[in-house]
Amino acid sequence: MKSAERPKLVRGLRQESRRFRLLVIVVGFFLVSLTFVVISKPDAILFSMNGKLPVDQAPTSILIRQKVNSPPATSRKTSTDDLRGDPRVVDDEADVRPKGTKGEEEESRVLSEPDPTSGMTELIPSKDGSRRKSDEDTLGEASQLSGTSFRCTSSDLQGSRPLCDFSNFRANVCEMRGDVRVHPNATSIMFMEPTGSQRDELWKIKPYPRKGDEFCLSHITELTVKSSKVAPECTKYHDVPAVIFSLTGYTGNLFHDFTDVMVPLFTTASEFNGEVQFLITDMALWWTIKYHTVLQKLSKYPVIDFSKDDQVHCFKHVIIGLHAYMEFTIDSSKAPHNYSMVDFNRFMRGAYSLGRDTVTMLGEYPKVKPRLLIIKRHRTRMFLNLDEIIAMAEELGFEVVIDEANVSSDISKFARLVNTVDVMMGVHGAGLTNCVFLPQNATLIQIVPWGGLEWVSHTDFGKPAELMGLHYKQYSISVDESSLTEQYPRDHEIFKNPIAFHKHGFDFIRQTFMDKQNVKLDCKRFRPILLEALDNLNP
Repeated sequence: MKSAERPKLVRGLRQESRRFRLLVIVVGFFLVSLTFVVISKPDAILFSMNGKLPVDQAPTSILIRQKVNSPPATSRKTSTDDLRGDPRVVDDEADVRPKGTKGEEEESRVLSEPDPTSGMTELIPSKDGSRRKSDEDTLGEASQLSGTSFRCTSSDLQGSRPLCDFSNFRANVCEMRGDVRVHPNATSIMFMEPTGSQRDELWKIKPYPRKGDEFCLSHITELTVKSSKVAPECTKYHDVPAVIFSLTGYTGNLFHDFTDVMVPLFTTASEFNGEVQFLITDMALWWTIKYHTVLQKLSKYPVIDFSKDDQVHCFKHVIIGLHAYMEFTIDSSKAPHNYSMVDFNRFMRGAYSLGRDTVTMLGEYPKVKPRLLIIKRHRTRMFLNLDEIIAMAEELGFEVVIDEANVSSDISKFARLVNTVDVMMGVHGAGLTNCVFLPQNATLIQIVPWGGLEWVSHTDFGKPAELMGLHYKQYSISVDESSLTEQYPRDHEIFKNPIAFHKHGFDFIRQTFMDKQNVKLDCKRFRPILLEALDNLNP
């Protein structure tokens, strides 16, 4: 080799060496970075070939086709709602929610925090950073955690049905069957589209059955329901269906506890025989404590507080919203499995282990008197001559019981009392909601205050009572039985044409005919109503 070529060779080798070292440094830096990402935050990858998104990116609209299928919300209300306005008209003495004690708060945590071993499978991190199912997992082939997303055994259990049905005037409901991801942090429920699907749906729903009531729904969390081919990874697997609903709304009024939640929840969840998971948005912990007996009867699993949960729950069947129809009733022609108010009445007696399924007929036990419960009120729509009413009822042969019912009442204790009576009576108000605990063939008597409130009174309590298999009597007071005669002259238009005052709106109706009116019952005029109730007890 010539001496002139040697320096060129040496320089070339040095340049190649520098390039090699630089390549080693770049590759080494890449490998270190990749190792750090994989070990410390495996979810940082946006999505893999199987269509999974990391949990914290689920709510975004990345790769989601935007198409809104839901029709605009209507403002139509039932006539009952038009008259009621603020639905709490049925009981102005039941609007204060009880404050929870320390013991209640501890119990509420037990009720609201999900048990990872109940109806679900928790993902357990393994040493290599991947996730595996616990030994108790019963989903089998429904999911494979290593490299595949959660899939149901059927390719598309949903079929061609839309994810949501917004046709009901009272409530919107979404129902999905297949691979469904519930992500509370994102207020999102995602239906995983099977291969080849062109579903492309997106809906917005507030899961509380007061459709069209903008004031009420303004306090309800809006959820997004959408179909997609990408979704967050599952962190909790459930082998039972889910029902998602809200508790804020008008709960805190006994009537609305039942017409807005209890009856619709029974209608929606009964078919699962306890094998269903409840997820509650806008949680009211005091409410779950008050009605824990009913909740535990409908679901074997602790409720999940939607607003405080950071998991991604995966289900095969999810219902968002509750099936609801007219006030405090079930439309058996539309309800799942044709459930009826008779079924609800039977369910409530069973939930509280009440002893009487039907009334005691006269003469069945010669020494036992028929029992009459009078619902007493303290602030409005009070009986001004209660002692006189009691004396008349006792003269007819009743054993009279006096009690009151409001939001702070011990529901179990009051249910047991109601179930022991054969007749229950009271002025229009939420206390009459306790008729759900009456035995079959019992009689409910509603006293309607002056003011043209007959229709709304029958809608709220008369029709539901009849549908439950109860006898129902409605007694409308006369002008002479109203305390309004002490506030207005007898020739005032309020006595000549009370319906005309409805045009002034709900506030006037409530203040005039509800909040400022009491009742002095004409016992001679009312007596035939109690005699009819006695006749209902004849064999």
